[in-house]
Amino acid sequence: MQQSLKQGIYQHYKGAHYKVHHLATHSETGEIMVVYQTLYGDFDFWVRPLSMFIEQVIIDGVSIPRFKYICENEYAK
Repeated sequence: MQQSLKQGIYQHYKGAHYKVHHLATHSETGEIMVVYQTLYGDFDFWVRPLSMFIEQVIIDGVSIPRFKYICENEYAK
């Protein structure tokens, strides 16, 4: 079952911004992965399991998204 995630700019709960490009499927496990790019430093690409990308984290007793959707593909900090 293919899942979806809106493309665009996300903010990690620690503050950094990332651009989500698309989803990919792990060739061995079938796990859905998020392909995303840092919007700082070398602007390099990373992958992370979708389940981890969209999960909630507990910070100071409060549940917040690991990555929060900010906007479409235009980077605005």
